[in-house]
Amino acid sequence: MEPAAAAATELSDQGLCIVPGVLSPTQAAVARERLLAAAQESERRGAATFIPALDPNDRNIRVFNLLDLDPLFRELIAHPTALAFVRQLLGEGFLISNFTANIALPGSRSMALHSDQALVVPEPWLAPWSLNVIWCLDDVHEANGATRYLPGSHRFTGIGDLPPDPAACTRPFEASAGSIVVMDGRMWHTSGANISESAERALLFGFYTADFLRPQVNWNVVLGASTQAALSADMQAWLGLGASANVRVGGALLERRLQDRPA
Repeated sequence: MEPAAAAATELSDQGLCIVPGVLSPTQAAVARERLLAAAQESERRGAATFIPALDPNDRNIRVFNLLDLDPLFRELIAHPTALAFVRQLLGEGFLISNFTANIALPGSRSMALHSDQALVVPEPWLAPWSLNVIWCLDDVHEANGATRYLPGSHRFTGIGDLPPDPAACTRPFEASAGSIVVMDGRMWHTSGANISESAERALLFGFYTADFLRPQVNWNVVLGASTQAALSADMQAWLGLGASANVRVGGALLERRLQDRPA
């Protein structure tokens, strides 16, 4: 499956594209209900949903290890539309680095501006080695805490490229429930403040990286035995669970290129 040409071009040129209607309104609503249940299960397991190191107040609900909390999230992280963009930007050699959620309640405030690629590999950032696929489970707009991004920052190769007041240069994206927002992992961004009176904003964040980068999550540790046993061979490879980890694809490509070299 190839991503739509216009969206693929926009991702390459602008570092971000919005694809509406990946989930129907009913599917988005079901996913939202399952996310709320996952948040409760996460708390039951002893994993806090308020992380002071990330958020300035407890109006942001963070849910980690989604893949172990509900099989629906394993379906979404491997959704064909999402993977089409992953393959476009990263090629076949990719890993699933993380899959988390953030529910911004009214009164939530912004986290620190950051680039996800900057969190997993030091500068210089010379290529798109990571990608975010953001699932919108609510209508997302500026008032209810839409993610704010710094246009053009996917071209930055180091922190020195940031403007003097980068947060002031950010802008929010707007998307309807059921959309995905595909964002180059080098894009600098932050959670928006939810200044609405009653509108919540639930987003899922799928983070994929080139297969030579260690994932943010040690999936061997956090995924239960029953979850791991239910994974397809592809999912096991994308999560780096096999004995060969990230050389399964990369090694095969290297071998093929060596064989194809002129004599």
